[in-house]
Amino acid sequence: EHAELHLMFSMLVTLSRLQRNPTVKEQVRDLGLDDTVTYGHIGYPVLQAADILMYHADLVPVGEDQAPHVEITREIARRFNSAFGDVFPIPEVKHTRFGRFPGIDGQRMSKSIGNTIHFTDPPEQIAKRMRKAAIDPERVGRDDPGHPEACTVFTYHQRFSKPEIVEVIDKECRAGPGVRSCFDCKMEAAERIGAYFEPARARRAELDANPQRVREVLRDGNERARAKARETMREVRAAMGLGGLNGSVGSDR
Repeated sequence: EHAELHLMFSMLVTLSRLQRNPTVKEQVRDLGLDDTVTYGHIGYPVLQAADILMYHADLVPVGEDQAPHVEITREIARRFNSAFGDVFPIPEVKHTRFGRFPGIDGQRMSKSIGNTIHFTDPPEQIAKRMRKAAIDPERVGRDDPGHPEACTVFTYHQRFSKPEIVEVIDKECRAGPGVRSCFDCKMEAAERIGAYFEPARARRAELDANPQRVREVLRDGNERARAKARETMREVRAAMGLGGLNGSVGSDR
């Protein structure tokens, strides 16, 4: 169902529109793809549109870097509704407090680039990654006063440390000589990130020890999702004048 809806949606958006997606442009630059980029890369937001609209989602929680993808979804929904009738809702974006969270190098966090911290990482691995985290580029020497607003590590503290601790870190960083070292700040952030994700790691360990339960949950979710997807595709085909395909064998596979 998703592949079919993706194909239909791909007819409603131009390649030039997909290439203007700022998130894709940033990925192409970071990965050095340039002229070698394929539709499979720049067309990914169209598949996302199918994922979102298949279930008639009207609110999509995403980071700021994914907002352009949802905007493409909105455009596709409008074009489909204009051409074939009001089938899909026009989804809205929902940002969290930290809509865009940087990787350890200060750039967009991406597995492709390798600048991520994974919630499954043990504390020692988080600490190892944090040692490489970008700091205030203007703080050349240990005794130089810092600028927290320009520091990736401080961004992590804003997310994982208590507000009163963040306030202390801010003041100590700006104070200058001998008050707070960047290394200590990194290790404190690593400790708090590790503590924050400890429940998730414990839950992951439980599931790793019970793969049958994982398969049961996936099977149940798949059955419920497929039922909704089939319903949506029957509605889509009928709106497009392809209702005769709804009775075909392939429509229920």
